[in-house]
Amino acid sequence: MALENALLAVDDLKATYNHAITAIDNVSFNLARGEILALLGANGAGKTTVLKALSNLLAAERGQIVSGSIRFDGLDVVKTSPAALVRAGLVQVLEGRHCFRSLTVEENLVSGGLGRSSTRAEIAADIERVYTHFPRLKEKRRALSGLTSGGEQQMTAIGRALMSRPRLLVLDEPSMGLAPIIVQDIFRTLRQLNRDEGLSILVAEQNSAVALTYAHRAIILENGVSVLSGDAQALRARDDIKTFYLGLRATAPSIPANAV
Repeated sequence: MALENALLAVDDLKATYNHAITAIDNVSFNLARGEILALLGANGAGKTTVLKALSNLLAAERGQIVSGSIRFDGLDVVKTSPAALVRAGLVQVLEGRHCFRSLTVEENLVSGGLGRSSTRAEIAADIERVYTHFPRLKEKRRALSGLTSGGEQQMTAIGRALMSRPRLLVLDEPSMGLAPIIVQDIFRTLRQLNRDEGLSILVAEQNSAVALTYAHRAIILENGVSVLSGDAQALRARDDIKTFYLGLRATAPSIPANAV
């Protein structure tokens, strides 16, 4: 992919924790405008570290970017505050369905609009847009978020992110702990947002099957290193990817040295 078309460019990224433990090393990838890119790998592969680096959140967990660069639409991410990145359009949904549990679903959505200093009219219009994509949230708009289901909490977290009007939506394990039918609903909605509104999406997932179904391209991490990348449908069709990364057998695939 040509670099000039990239909304996000990650180049030779290395990050550590406590200046001692290497979490990711030599990770490079680009994400084009209007693309869905899946970041795949087992638990501990480094996916969350990559995502936190993209939002400049590593310092909160004693993490450091040791070398390499991250640029979002020309911005040097390392030199840009997390709040400024959100205002610039890079919005992340963290792992774990983070909601304000004591607030209603709709109050959670309003909080997302306040983060970018929206007017009341803009917030109202954006809430209706979120309800169009997630009709279940409209039904639960007055319910406390902490009393809704896991799927509804994940929808609320995604809806709150959409209230910030992102240009790049970053999601960390959105399928975790959810029923398969809810996972399909969420990914179908993400694909619709991408198709109809041109929203660029980066999603980190252990559920490789669903991620490869809805993504355009994928990059696979193993032990903090990017080992393979390519067209999502082509990767999904490969026997070695299906057996190892889709969990059909615990045998590592043979990956050519020049595959990345």
